[in-house]
This record gives sequence, structure tokens and C-alpha cells, in this order.
Amino acid sequence: MGKLDGRVVLVTGAARGQGEQEARLFVAEGAEVLVADVLDDQGEALAKEIGARYVHLDVSLEEDWRAAVAAATSAYGRIDGLVNNAGILRFNELVDTPLEEFQRVVQVNQVGVFLGIKTLAPEIAAAGGGTIVNTASYAGLTGMAMVGAYSATKHAIIGLTRVAALELAAKGIRVNAVCPGAIDTAMSNPARLDPGADPTGGAAASEALDGLYRKLVPLGRIGRPEEVARLALFLTGEDSSYITGQPFVIDGGWLAGVSVL
Repeated sequence: MGKLDGRVVLVTGAARGQGEQEARLFVAEGAEVLVADVLDDQGEALAKEIGARYVHLDVSLEEDWRAAVAAATSAYGRIDGLVNNAGILRFNELVDTPLEEFQRVVQVNQVGVFLGIKTLAPEIAAAGGGTIVNTASYAGLTGMAMVGAYSATKHAIIGLTRVAALELAAKGIRVNAVCPGAIDTAMSNPARLDPGADPTGGAAASEALDGLYRKLVPLGRIGRPEEVARLALFLTGEDSSYITGQPFVIDGGWLAGVSVL
């Protein structure tokens, strides 16, 4: 028996990175998974490989959310789980951040989560209850220079998580947030996007990042997307049946503080 047998779960931003590992793990644990992304080729290939269903979904567009729900209910008759994983990151000092850039980060990260909750909560309630897991961040619980727009949206996601947990509890829906620190994906290591552009396959950039995280993170390494996926599984399954409205930090101890030695 898998931990998600009989569940139908939509994972956004699932074509690669954390979302990909969440989709893989959820399928392995018995769920019917909708792989949702704007990266159609990658998403379709992943869905075919793991036995899931792909849906094109720009999380900033309400009509795309409606279409994704229609695809889920057409294929499986219901939907009872959502992982709001999709997000983007931009580096800039606040005073140098163009308004258009700030609004784009808000539209994807914050509005995308809002639309996911707004659109899927009634469907999850109709299915008899279920779970919503929102991807916030270490930067949603503390400040981080150069990522002001990103940090603002991740703080907002934690607020949305708490409000949704309060409002949806009576409908049998639990809502929690994962707050990853540095995770080895294309978001934190852009060299992963195009390893061919670097004759070393991105090794130099990866080595520099590893050195940085060895200094910053008490556990001495960058996190793996599979580790975040296991936390999302915990919050989606029955092992967390009495938990709602909470942010769960997964950062190797980064947020715990600093060492003077």
C-alpha cells in the first residue's frame, strides 16, 4: 500500500526540480498525478515516463487553472490534493527592481498560489476533503538581500497558508507550507538550465555554490529536491493528519542562526 493510494494530486511547476521529484514520489506512493507546468515538452516527457497526466498551466492565469481542474475531473472524476510548487526568482536590489519585474514575481509566486487555493479548494471539498501544500521559502521567514520581490511573495504565501487553513478546516482541507532553504535545482543553480553552455557541464558554478553553502548551512551542504519532496509527501498523506496552517522549514539548519566559530 502506498501512502497516497486513491489520491488525485495536481503538482504545479512539476516539469523539473522540486516539482518533478514530488510528482515522481507521489506516483510511486500510489497517487494519480497531474504534472502541471508551462514547460510542455519536459512536462509531457515526465508524465509519460512516470505514468501521470500532463496539463499546461500558467499559474498566473485563472483560465489555465479552470482548464487544469476540468482535465483532472474529466480524467479521474475528482481532485483531492494540490502542491503549489511553481515559482520564479529574480536577483536585484530593491531600489533597482523594475516594477514590471516585481509584478511578474508576484503574479507567478503569490497570485499563482492564491488562484490555486481559490480554484481547487471547492473541488477538494467536494471530494470529501484533502490537502494543499504551498511552497514558501526560507526567505519567507527571514530577510534575504537581493531577492526582495521573491522574499515578499514567500512571506505572503505563509500568510495565505494560515488564512486558508483557518477557512478550509471545516471543509476537511488541511493547508500547510514547505519552506526550503538552498536546494540544488535550476532556481538556485542556473548552470543546470544549460549545462552545455559550460564546457565543464556547470561544474565550476556548482563547486562555487557548494563552497558557499558549506559555510552558510550547518549541515554543510545544499539540499536535494528529493528531500523537499518527502516533506511534501508527509504533508499530503495521513502521517500529518492533525497538522494544518504551519510552515515547515527544510534548510539544513540555515535559519537556526549563525556560528561565531
